[in-house]
Amino acid sequence: MPNRVLIADDDRAIRESLARALELEGYRVDTVDDGVQALTRARRDPFDALVLDVMMPDVDGLGVCRVLRAEGDRTPILMLTARVETADRVAGLDAGADDYLPKPFELDELLARLRALLRRAAPAPEARPEVPLVDRLRVDPAARRVWWADTELTLSKTEFDLLELLVRNEGIVLDHSTIYARIWGYDFGPDSKNLAVYVGYLRRKLAAVGAPALIHTVRGVGYTVRRA
Repeated sequence: MPNRVLIADDDRAIRESLARALELEGYRVDTVDDGVQALTRARRDPFDALVLDVMMPDVDGLGVCRVLRAEGDRTPILMLTARVETADRVAGLDAGADDYLPKPFELDELLARLRALLRRAAPAPEARPEVPLVDRLRVDPAARRVWWADTELTLSKTEFDLLELLVRNEGIVLDHSTIYARIWGYDFGPDSKNLAVYVGYLRRKLAAVGAPALIHTVRGVGYTVRRA
């Protein structure tokens, strides 16, 4: 079955041209022009991915994302934004988006990012082997749960995938390109802030349950997990 994508954008030209492009790539596409319609359709119909413009009337893309995530909807979300400031992009990730793409964008890049989101959302064919303990941090890949001592952490899909990757490679420095390829399926380049944002999320959540600093930055290279 072809993947089904919902596009929400109040710019008719962008909405229709993007829909045509995705249909040519074999996707089933539905389109809406505001956030209220996006919420209605996302709640009513099953989609494999959502492409949301940030600036929409009534309810904007960030609002749609926050509501869906609060309701437990984990459908992959690619956010489109005309805002190029880092703070605006971080706001999209904080709202629960899986990725963002600034306008104007190249169609090939959007297609690549969409494919990466869909690959990451696909169910694993089999349970992964147990992850070794790091200090008192325990990761259960089959249940996708994480504990520090007796306290369980609440992690998003991306946060869990990133932490599991780092823990599996305890003591090894993973460079940015490797992490992007493994977690996002696409290297966003040296200027992307996605990885730093998610590392920050993990550090704060680990600190909140009393864990020491386990994730270390190797400047100019990447990140590693090692015992405090």
